[in-house]
Amino acid sequence: MKAISWNVNGLRAVLNKGALLPFLKAENPDFLALQETKMQEDQLTVTFPGYELFMNSAERKGYSGTLVLAKKAPLSVSFDMEGEGHPKEGRVITLEYPEFYFVCAYVPNSKDGLLRLDYRMHWEDDLRKHLIALDQKKPVIYTGDLNVAHNEIDLANPDTNHFSAGFSDEERAKFSELLNAGFIDSYRYLHPDTVKYSWWSYRTRARERNIGWRIDYFIVSSRLKDKLIAGEILDEVKGSDHCPVSLTVDLSF
Repeated sequence: MKAISWNVNGLRAVLNKGALLPFLKAENPDFLALQETKMQEDQLTVTFPGYELFMNSAERKGYSGTLVLAKKAPLSVSFDMEGEGHPKEGRVITLEYPEFYFVCAYVPNSKDGLLRLDYRMHWEDDLRKHLIALDQKKPVIYTGDLNVAHNEIDLANPDTNHFSAGFSDEERAKFSELLNAGFIDSYRYLHPDTVKYSWWSYRTRARERNIGWRIDYFIVSSRLKDKLIAGEILDEVKGSDHCPVSLTVDLSF
């Protein structure tokens, strides 16, 4: 099974740039998970032949949102997660299959000055509970823009970013807590020492200079680690301030 995740920073924008459909055709993944779609379902005029489409839009137009294209119809689909105090921001899609769960998420940004850090911590706790509950039933593949660089290897300038959104001690600790609950970062497992990034600020020619962050992930249940075939950061693909990331895994049991 091959899956790709991409924060497109506006689905209409990446479609208008002609970046998405040729990429989808060339890669031909079993799953394509998109984040930050920034649109409502009735605004989507493009079709994706051969794929089932699942979309979770934010109530606020032009903001957040997730979408999953899947070649096979799931047993069930759910949107968002349990827990109180979560605004309708279209951040989670969960698909159930006979052998596994596929979860796409767009994790809230803690914002400049960590103004939304308290909510981010609450969101992380509820998301972790959601994933643990799924993992107790069958293995989980969790992907998306998780808005955190876990370790210093995962961003270009760690020394100056310890109090920045995405590299705060609190966010990194929540990521560690998730991994310690029975999950692994598939890319780092497969590439323990590789320095590659998946997001670059639009400011100061950051992508041209490769001053980036690795904040897009495939997290999988630990018991899938011997099933991992490949995990890549497709940093040559343009169209967004993020690039796609991919995972190939053997799901025959």
